[in-house]
Amino acid sequence: MSLTLTLPDMTCGHCARTVTSTVQKLDATAQVQIDLPSHTVVIETTQPADAVKQALAEEGYPAA
Repeated sequence: MSLTLTLPDMTCGHCARTVTSTVQKLDATAQVQIDLPSHTVVIETTQPADAVKQALAEEGYPAA
């Protein structure tokens, strides 16, 4: 499943690493593509969208 999210609080390299590691904790095979200028992340995962969004929100990156 491809999931595209806007994460307004993702603003730097550290944020991007945190988002990537959070997604990969849920799904070790997930592919994460981050575009910092647009605060967008595209995630290829087998996990449900709600689970991914909840995990990111718990880490301080709620989807807009």
